[in-house]
Amino acid sequence: MKNVTDSFVFLGHWPSAGSFGFNTDILATNPINLSVVLGVLIFFGKGVCASCLLSLSDLLDNRKQKILNTIRNSEELRGGAVEQLEKAQARLWKVEMEADQFRVNGYSEIEREKLNLINSTYRILEQLENYKNETILFEQQRAINQVRQQVFQQALQGALGTLNSCLNNELHLRTISAGMFGVMKEITD
Repeated sequence: MKNVTDSFVFLGHWPSAGSFGFNTDILATNPINLSVVLGVLIFFGKGVCASCLLSLSDLLDNRKQKILNTIRNSEELRGGAVEQLEKAQARLWKVEMEADQFRVNGYSEIEREKLNLINSTYRILEQLENYKNETILFEQQRAINQVRQQVFQQALQGALGTLNSCLNNELHLRTISAGMFGVMKEITD
């Protein structure tokens, strides 16, 4: 006990420490704190049994192993997470490339379909124009034929009317006979 007291007295007379009290200078207080802790451990540590020290050592070793296992597991998990991240980034890059390809293909497909639709519409319009022109031509021909028939009928009726008014029965019979004679003559020839 005298050694502990002497160490405190010695520290009290240390010229750089000044007087006994709180010293806020960290560099000056570390040696003081260490000497106090070591003194207390030496004084009270003499009665500690060896089995307690072994138990403490085992406890510290177990704690050290747990910490090392936790660090090892954390490293393995980190490695797995990094590997999964790399796989996910590769999949993301692949999906982005496919999306870009689909986008490009989609735009080109849209343009191709647009051109096909425009061309198809032009062909249909051209066919409709041809049908219209054919219908107009057909209707014109039909109208011309109707007019010809009407003109021919009117001319025939006018000729018959003129013949009927100009011809008497005798002249009429002679014309018919001459017509028949001409037909008979052609047959015999």
